[in-house]
Amino acid sequence: MLLATFKLCAGSSYRYMRNMKGLRHQAALAIGQELRRTLGNPTPNVWINQVRRRSSLLGSCLEEISDQELAYIQQGEEAMQKALGILSNQEGWKKETQQANGDKVLSKVVPDVGKVFRLEVVVDQPMEMLYEELVERMEATGEWNPNVKEIKVLQKIGRDTVITHELAAEAAGNLVGPRDFVNVRCAKRRGSTCVLAGIATHFGEMPEQKGVIRAEQGPTCMVLHPLAGSPSKTKLTWLLSIDLKGWLPKSIINQVLSQTQMDFAYHLRKRLESNSASEARC
Repeated sequence: MLLATFKLCAGSSYRYMRNMKGLRHQAALAIGQELRRTLGNPTPNVWINQVRRRSSLLGSCLEEISDQELAYIQQGEEAMQKALGILSNQEGWKKETQQANGDKVLSKVVPDVGKVFRLEVVVDQPMEMLYEELVERMEATGEWNPNVKEIKVLQKIGRDTVITHELAAEAAGNLVGPRDFVNVRCAKRRGSTCVLAGIATHFGEMPEQKGVIRAEQGPTCMVLHPLAGSPSKTKLTWLLSIDLKGWLPKSIINQVLSQTQMDFAYHLRKRLESNSASEARC
């Protein structure tokens, strides 16, 4: 059935066929029925693996995208699958640091990726508030996270994928100079679970900047879902994989990345608390 659905969708992408009455509607309906039949009620990780291809297929049916845009979508979804695969493997994680409130950073070395860091925190705010801040207000991150100078969306592709340019602040007492990143990011939701993923990409309209080292993110992702038994709280797990480039001792890199994750959790809480207070006053 899925093969037939794909053919119907592919046919509707041809310019002369897109004008045929009802064809695109039939394609969208067919994919929707196939998704409902195939997905059932899987766990979040299973859902991500199943839906990543089908969501791109549906998007290509409903809007015209270029080959390059499709490549960006695929790159983001492959990064998501790889990052979730790393998170799902519970073996080999070592504790880097832990706070009194339970926030902790773990790390391990992954073949073909390098050392990765895993932040695990519980935030006393509903998932919708985190999603709004981390996805819908992405470009405002520099207002509350001092480790980020600026995030700018360079291109939006469909509903779920964006190309971003991110400028990081100096770190470790200016031992680590300014870095910037060009990433493809994608966000997927199903019910109360949200996965945000990203990876370094090439975007011709954003060349390397003078005086700034172009660093690279490996497969990264954040998984958000309500805490079991406490739906007003959110469990956040952040997988971080970065090549900072330049000549930096590993000890400094490890310190910077684990501290960056701890700082993120602290400042995110402050931001969400401020937003809640503002809404209460209104």
